[in-house]
Amino acid sequence: MQYIGRFAPSPTGHLHIGSLLTAVASFLDAKANGGAWLVRMEDLDKPREVAGAADDILRTMDAFSLHWDGEVVYQSQRHALYRAALEELKRKNAVYPCYCSRKTVQENGRQGIDGIIYNGNCRFRQPNNPAQKTPAWRIKTHNQVIVFEDKIFGIQQQNIEQEVGDFVLLRADGEWAYQLAVVVDDCHQGVTHIVRGSDLLLSTPRQIYLYQQFNFSLPEYAHLPLLTNAWGQKWSKQTLAPALDLSQKEQLLQQVLAYLNLPQPIPDENCNALLQWAILHWDIQKVQPQAIVCGG
Repeated sequence: MQYIGRFAPSPTGHLHIGSLLTAVASFLDAKANGGAWLVRMEDLDKPREVAGAADDILRTMDAFSLHWDGEVVYQSQRHALYRAALEELKRKNAVYPCYCSRKTVQENGRQGIDGIIYNGNCRFRQPNNPAQKTPAWRIKTHNQVIVFEDKIFGIQQQNIEQEVGDFVLLRADGEWAYQLAVVVDDCHQGVTHIVRGSDLLLSTPRQIYLYQQFNFSLPEYAHLPLLTNAWGQKWSKQTLAPALDLSQKEQLLQQVLAYLNLPQPIPDENCNALLQWAILHWDIQKVQPQAIVCGG
C-alpha cells in the first residue's frame, strides 16, 4: 500500500511555529516512507477565514521547501462530496434531524470530554418543527468503545456515546462540521497516514466511528506534541502566535527539527538541504508526547 500523507491548514491567518511543526513532521514521515504528501485547505469556516491567507500559506511552505504532491484541494469546493456522504448516512438511518437551539442543548445536556453532550431529545422524540426551522443533522452514537493505537501517544480509547454523544455533521446554518468533512476528504484522497497536532486527539474516535459507518479503511494516526507559550497555552492564532519570519527560515526549521528529536544537522544549510538530511534521519518513534514550551 502506497503511503499517502497530508497537511491540512485552515486559512485563518499566517503560518506560525506550531503549524510549521505539523507541516514538517507530516512531510518527513511521508517522504521517509517513500510516500506522497498532499496539501488541503480546510476553508469551510468562512467567517474566520482571512482574505489572502491561503495563498500566503502556500508561499510560506514553498519558501521552506515543503513541496507538495499534486494539486491543492480546497474544502469549499467539495460540498457535493459531503452532501453525498450525509445522504448515504440518511439511507442507513444513521443520522437524524435536530431542531434544538444551542441554548436548549446547553441547558439540557451534561458536560463531556469535549463540550456539552446532547441529551438526544430529537433522536428519541421527534419534535414539531416550529416555523419550518432548518435542522442540524446529528449522527447516532452507540455504547461502544473506540480503541486505536497512536504512534506517539500509544493506546487510546473512548466511549463516544458516554463521553461525546450524538455529534453534529451538518449545522443548522448549512455549514459542514469538521468531523464529517475531514473523514470524507481523507478517504476520497486516499490518505493512509495522518500526522497532526494532539489537540485533535479527542476528535479521532469520532472520525474512526464515521470511517466505520462508511466502511472506509482506517488510516494510521500520529499526534504531535503541542507547542505552548510560557503560560501553557497552545501556540495558535487565538493566542497571538507570531507569523513565521522568512528571513529566519533556516533557523526556524532547525528549531522544529530539534523539537522532533532529530540529531543536530549541519549548520548553515538551506531549507531543502535540511529537509533532505532530516528525511534520512527521521524516526517518528523518537517524537515524545510531552508538550513543548516554545518562545515563538
